[in-house]
Amino acid sequence: MMEENQEGKEVTKEEGKEVTKAETEQPEELKLQQRVWSWGAGTDGQLGTGKLEDEHLPQVLHLPPLSYAAPISTLACGGAHVIALSSAGKVLTWGRGTSGQRGHGEMLSSLHPKPVNFLDGYVITNVSAGWSHSGFVSDTGSLLTCWDGSFGQLGHGDYKSRSIPVKVSYFVNRHVERIACGMRHSLVLLKDCSRKQIYVFGSGKRGQLGISKDKVKSISVPQVICGIEGIEIISICANGDHSAALSADGDLYVWGRGFTGTSDVLTPQHLVSPLKFNRVALGWNHALVLTDGGEVFILGGDRHGVLSDLEKINLQKHLDSTHAVLNSVSGLDGTKVVEIAAGAEHSALLTGNI
Repeated sequence: MMEENQEGKEVTKEEGKEVTKAETEQPEELKLQQRVWSWGAGTDGQLGTGKLEDEHLPQVLHLPPLSYAAPISTLACGGAHVIALSSAGKVLTWGRGTSGQRGHGEMLSSLHPKPVNFLDGYVITNVSAGWSHSGFVSDTGSLLTCWDGSFGQLGHGDYKSRSIPVKVSYFVNRHVERIACGMRHSLVLLKDCSRKQIYVFGSGKRGQLGISKDKVKSISVPQVICGIEGIEIISICANGDHSAALSADGDLYVWGRGFTGTSDVLTPQHLVSPLKFNRVALGWNHALVLTDGGEVFILGGDRHGVLSDLEKINLQKHLDSTHAVLNSVSGLDGTKVVEIAAGAEHSALLTGNI
């Protein structure tokens, strides 16, 4: 979680005192230091608190000096590691590092946020954290991946792991815009490429690659998905054995492991709906989608706490075993939601007026 001052302006910190990002230009403006908080499971150092302990309440992280040069703009949480991206394109990581997933060239965990110096030659614009691998996209369209590659999820044409970020050579002559890392697979979205826009690699045992009507065990060389040719995709998402994409028209496509007892989907499936969506978030057994009007709908989600009507979900499971069904998230009472997030078996919603 990040904090700003009462005027909503970002700040930095220098030598222990609170200062503005442009203090020399506007010294009269007082702002608070941006803060990052963490809580939950922490036995692998993924909370960044300096302790190998779980935390039931939010804890403030102490970030290294590099992060004060620009505010943190993105946080990506993996299986037990975290990636933080600053608005200046710098990267911090912390947490489990036994597979080299933090990108520091060592197989060690880190209890505190630490800069990824191997990325110093790049301005990073997009990051994603999988179960034990990670991806980084630069402003020039380069894709770098590292850590566990045992399922081909790094996209380097083999099944080896890398302890430092390595450029994916397949995309050298292509402009990558975004990467989404699932448990053991990865999705890549190319810029300005309507016919071959999404590429995938890694594990495909539940159909999460979306490249064939037959199940594919795994691939290590990027392949284009099938079924959405000619559709402009603006967003991709991956988690667990699920994959999803949103089109420029607000349509939702999902593939991979089935939700709430439905069959696995081996190629992208368009969830027909009169609603238009602008956000999608995937968990291990559920998905959240956000409409332009601030409404939240859910796919699945009847295992560890129900966000929608359980009786309705159970009825739909018996009526249709092949297609996932969207249900409205209950309890919001007309509250406008502006952002959604999903973990393995939990969800978070941000409300507000925009």
